[in-house]
Amino acid sequence: MSLYDDTVLVLKGYEDQPELRQAYLDHLAVHADGLWKSCGAGHITASALVVDPEGGRVLLTLHRKMRMWLQMGGHCEPDDTTLMAAALREATEESGIEGLALLPGGPVRLDRHHTPCAWHLDVQYAALAPPGAVEAISDESLDLRWFPYDTVAEVADDSVVHLLTATRARL
Repeated sequence: MSLYDDTVLVLKGYEDQPELRQAYLDHLAVHADGLWKSCGAGHITASALVVDPEGGRVLLTLHRKMRMWLQMGGHCEPDDTTLMAAALREATEESGIEGLALLPGGPVRLDRHHTPCAWHLDVQYAALAPPGAVEAISDESLDLRWFPYDTVAEVADDSVVHLLTATRARL
């Protein structure tokens, strides 16, 4: 199965946010390259909010280009076999944490936002940090920091706050 086919199946199986979900599916139906950064009309991205439920905290990255505190995530790559694999790869690369595990049940949220390269049609997962996880900053970040759940709204935008809320509802 191709990444394109997997993404369509993931989106069709996602039951929340029906209008936005349909917009993603419509985008893919019109743009065969809708998963790739080269698609100037916008592209599917995959992200994961790294959480430590026992510590009641979330790991955010101060994104080098966006200059905002965000969850880990980014563009799909040709070696990604599934959308979940893309989200887990991005979370692992940007957090430096080995052994992350995506929260079962598929995507937590969808979020469409404009970036300097194009519209991102982000499929958002949540990743559980293993006990004793130690983060390591990547080249894509200016900073990487754990934040208690109740302080996220002070540093991050509404998209991250909504993602955290949806993630906590699944924990």
